[in-house]
Amino acid sequence: MFDTVIFDLDGTLLDTLPDLHAATNYALSKSGFPSRTLDEVRRFVGNGILNLIKQAVPEGTDEADTMAVFECFKTYYGEHSNDMTKAYEGIYELVERLKADKIKLGVVSNKAQFAVSAIMKHYFGDSFGIFYGEREGVARKPCPDGVFDAIKALGGKSVLYVGDSDVDYKTAQNAGLDYVMVTWGFRDEKELRAIGAKVFAYNTEDLYRIIKGE
Repeated sequence: MFDTVIFDLDGTLLDTLPDLHAATNYALSKSGFPSRTLDEVRRFVGNGILNLIKQAVPEGTDEADTMAVFECFKTYYGEHSNDMTKAYEGIYELVERLKADKIKLGVVSNKAQFAVSAIMKHYFGDSFGIFYGEREGVARKPCPDGVFDAIKALGGKSVLYVGDSDVDYKTAQNAGLDYVMVTWGFRDEKELRAIGAKVFAYNTEDLYRIIKGE
């Protein structure tokens, strides 16, 4: 059994894609740029919101215009990050079971820290011991530094990393951690197997059994 679980946020605990999509298209429209589809935004997320915007703006957009879209996105998303976002099926129940089992819980995300803090408090209250987003001076995932910080803060000894994307798989590999890839998130099983992932949870009951070593 693991005594500590580090989760990714977007695509793992919460379906944030509709709000990310809306904020992206709002910011693009304000600069007169064409909108992006939901599937395009799904493929753009995972490496931080600046990277999302760099991919969303038209090819050849200069840095000043890109940053204008980025700043607009941050403002809009900060005000609308909970409009359509929701927890995946079974997540609340899973979290309560893990808390009852005295398992330490943390989140490490490439989402901006202001958004991570607001979203985690809104949806999970004090259920997680730590939740880190993108922070100045700390390299984003797949660099393992944020994960190591979380493990240290939680005092974890036997740690499982749970995510849904290629970035998460690489993060777990770089951190030398056991991992589980969930199949309900922003990347499907075929994509994850293509990068080498072998351990999957198809629902939260699967995930609970893996955490408990059953």
